[in-house]
Order: sequence, then structure tokens, then C-alpha cells
Amino acid sequence: MIVYLNGKPVEVSEGVTLKEFLKKHFPGFNIIIHNTVLNPDFSLILENGDRVSAFKKGEMPENLSLKSLMFARQPEHYTEKLQDAVVGIAGLGGLGSVVGENLVRAGIGKLVVADFDIVEPPNLNRQRYFIHQIGKPKVEAFKENMGQVSAFTKIEAYNIKISRENVDIFKDCSVIVECFDNPEAKAMLVSAVREKLPQKVIVAASGVAGFHSEKTITVKKISDKIYIVGDGKSEVSDGIGLVATRVGIAASIQSHLVVRIILGLEK
Repeated sequence: MIVYLNGKPVEVSEGVTLKEFLKKHFPGFNIIIHNTVLNPDFSLILENGDRVSAFKKGEMPENLSLKSLMFARQPEHYTEKLQDAVVGIAGLGGLGSVVGENLVRAGIGKLVVADFDIVEPPNLNRQRYFIHQIGKPKVEAFKENMGQVSAFTKIEAYNIKISRENVDIFKDCSVIVECFDNPEAKAMLVSAVREKLPQKVIVAASGVAGFHSEKTITVKKISDKIYIVGDGKSEVSDGIGLVATRVGIAASIQSHLVVRIILGLEK
């Protein structure tokens, strides 16, 4: 039978325990993940198709093993689906920079991202950028940061303001995430996608400002192609401010919703 060790197939006899397998094929390990489970029972009998991830704490793994180890806590068949997916992100601010990082860490194969702004000091309270990136276009800063996170997501970046005329940059995406601050821009994107890319699913946001309870942030399914995350009423223009914790909750819900849609789990 075949057992996968850090993504590589290894032929194994029936009845072999995890401990015996590791002693022969990866001596010196101190961290083990078996079929997404950390620190499993070493006495368990391996089965055909099992996935074992082994590494030494604090050491950089071989290049060929890194991808397998990075996604070792995710079911393999889900990771494969995510790697085949293309997702668009309109806006790389407090929502978009968090959504994008979550999707990169989940293993999305390609992101198409667009933003026309630069990193400014007030962004740093909630957006995934750094002090040294102030003044840099957000698309460049985002791409730079994600390159430090994973080598397994291709990022196609556009330093442009999204309009009806250029929304077709998302034509290859199965899901488009709306991450704008401006209500008019939000409405424009949804309208343009519905008109020009009617088969695409939109995950939008509305009402993420302020310090209200996280319990008020919900998901509303408007149609089979439109989802809205937020409380639907808390706007920046109300003067209630923006904070990383609440904006981040909405962004994480958006990104998790994208993952569920791609995996066919969202009905």
C-alpha cells in the first residue's frame, strides 16, 4: 500500500504502525501530523492513502516538502480544490488585505487583486501592512507581504480604480470579494459584475464600522450569486470609527465564505 510522507508516496507493508514507519523513513522527527491530526497515537496502524507530515521543530524543510507541510492540517482533497481556484479581491484595505492573507494561507491557487491607493499611516490600525511600506502602492505592498507567507498562490495585481469599464479583470475568477469602503463603489461593483460577469459569485460587505458586538455581523444570502457580510448599517460616515478587531471579523467571515463556496459546502 501507499502512504504519503510530506507529500511523497512511500510503499508500506500492511500492519505497519506510525511509529515503525517514522523510525524507518524519518528518524529524528519531533513534530508529527497524521491526516490533519497533530501529535497522533504512534501505535495506530497505517492505512492506504494516509498522509504523514514529519519535521524537526525550528528547521526549514526541504523545498519539496514545504507545500505539503504548510497544508498538513487541511484535508488533501480540499486543498486540491482550493489550489485550482481563482478569486478576485476588489480593494486591499482593512477588509481586502485580511481576506487576501486568509485565502493565501488557505491555499487558493490564484488571486486577482485591485486597488489604486497607497499605504498611509491611518491604515496601519487595521490593514495588513507595515510602517516601512508607507507610501507604497497597496497592490505592491500586498504582493510583497504575501510572498513572505506562501509561494503557492499566484497573485495578479492591478494598480487601478475599479470601474464598469475594467471589471473584466475578474473574468477568470469564480468568486469576487467586494472590499471597498465607499457605498457608491460597492453598489457599482455589484451592478457591474451582475451585468458583465453574471456567472460570478460576489461576497460583499456592508456595515463593519464601530465597536458594536461581533454578534451583529452576519451573512445574508441575497441570491445564489450574492452574499453580504456585516450588520448592514454601521457606516464610516457615522463617525463611529474603524477598528482592526471588528473589521477583521467581517473579513475573516468573507474569506471563510469564499472557501466554503469553492469547496461546495455553501448551500
